[in-house]
Amino acid sequence: MSRQKKTIPKKTQADDNGLDFNVGDIGIETPDFDTALFDILEDEVGEETRYIKPKVYATSAYFVMYDNAVKLARDIVITEGSRYDVVVNGSFIFGDFLEAFIVRNNAKCKKLTISTLSLNQNNVDSLHNLITHGYIDELNLIVSAYFYNMEIRALIPYIYRQLDIDNRLQLAVANVHTKTAQFETLGGKKIIAHGSANLRSSGSIEQFTIEENPELYDFYDEMFSRILERYATIRKAVWGKSLWADLIKKKFND
Repeated sequence: MSRQKKTIPKKTQADDNGLDFNVGDIGIETPDFDTALFDILEDEVGEETRYIKPKVYATSAYFVMYDNAVKLARDIVITEGSRYDVVVNGSFIFGDFLEAFIVRNNAKCKKLTISTLSLNQNNVDSLHNLITHGYIDELNLIVSAYFYNMEIRALIPYIYRQLDIDNRLQLAVANVHTKTAQFETLGGKKIIAHGSANLRSSGSIEQFTIEENPELYDFYDEMFSRILERYATIRKAVWGKSLWADLIKKKFND
């Protein structure tokens, strides 16, 4: 009778990093998970490692339902780490909420980035009010290719006329279906709203979350910055010190 060969499991990178993923049998079937789909990260001392431990955040969560944008802007208070999950009815206009929230809190936005499937003229007028009254230093607007094609002779020219003020606007067009609005205030808060709601009303029940979350803000900011860099529709000249710095950087890098 032949002796069965004992199989010794191979040592993995997780073992080398001291991570123990053995939690025992908890009776839940999980699908195959391919970690090769994820980027390799670097830890604080520069050692390459594939796995990181998830972070746990203590947040102040609130759950509310509203039918009026101005009422919602009046009632919520965003403090460090706070979060509101909101359900709104079909008449709710997210663009109105954004304007009312910024004005009520006298929030000076160093940068406001909005990604949306669509918007309307009232939304553009709200953003125009925020720019002309000094609430926004930089406005980045990312719209869908579908919206651009539908509005290329109507609302797109209106956006350029109303929002391209003092070189503050950048409009990007891409195949996006994201619905987010995020801004960094002069006081250092990084606020992001994300969910199903476009800037204009939809006639349907929608949901969104608004929270003060620096790490989530930075995650979206990095992604949208790449979209803006590649799909921008406004050519912006580089002047003065910025131009000289770019020239010096290029010369020494070469």
